[in-house]
Amino acid sequence: MTSDRDLAKRPVSILAGPYGHPTHPILVPIPIGAWAASLLFDIAAQSSDDAESLAKSSRGLIAIGTGGALLAAVPGFLDYLAIPKGTKAKTVALTHMVLNLTTSATYMVNLRWRRSLATKGGRGVDTGPMKLSAISLAALGVSGYLGGKLAYGYGVRVADEDAQAKGFGG
Repeated sequence: MTSDRDLAKRPVSILAGPYGHPTHPILVPIPIGAWAASLLFDIAAQSSDDAESLAKSSRGLIAIGTGGALLAAVPGFLDYLAIPKGTKAKTVALTHMVLNLTTSATYMVNLRWRRSLATKGGRGVDTGPMKLSAISLAALGVSGYLGGKLAYGYGVRVADEDAQAKGFGG
């Protein structure tokens, strides 16, 4: 009989990546990096002579991050499906997914807000969208912690110890 833990290690689709090498963690650096960089551009815009260029770049990074988040969500959801119901890992995975979807939606709203301000002749980055980015990035950090707990704490989509031992001559 296959245990709950073993089921959570196996991909449910080739889109989730092969056994022991999931696709989701390969894609998550796109939104994390783009959204973190966008906040840095926002901060730099506050004291720059070229605030508008930095604001435009920040909007571009938010758009890239949002696209990357949507790409990462597909294999992430497939990994979620592999986790058996009624387990602590399933609860943590659901929280991780809800936080990520909420953060992605917040960044979409943020991008729309910024574009609206830019078309009204706004220069640089207003404090409202910048604060929303900081809050969203903090939520993403909490979600990332939960994602790490799933992989490193519960072993979701991680190769079993026998497969891992092969890397150490075992």
